[in-house]
Amino acid sequence: MSYLVKAIRKLKPTAEFSFTEDDYSSIKWDILDGDAPTLAEVNAAIEQVKADEAQAELEKAAKKQAAEAKLVALGLDLDDLRALGL
Repeated sequence: MSYLVKAIRKLKPTAEFSFTEDDYSSIKWDILDGDAPTLAEVNAAIEQVKADEAQAELEKAAKKQAAEAKLVALGLDLDDLRALGL
């Protein structure tokens, strides 16, 4: 899903729209409650979506690292996990 779509879904979750080539100026609003978000609002939402995704990846990596540390504390290693299919 493109960042343009993600940003619009963040700003106007119930909106239905179409566009071409990830181009804000080509957006055709089929269903929209209220005013269309401005280009500046969409660009800000895109940056927020990117930041949210980056944060989610960091949290995922931290959880994996914490889980691996717990397993090591239990006396297991990654080879043990692979043997168990995990």
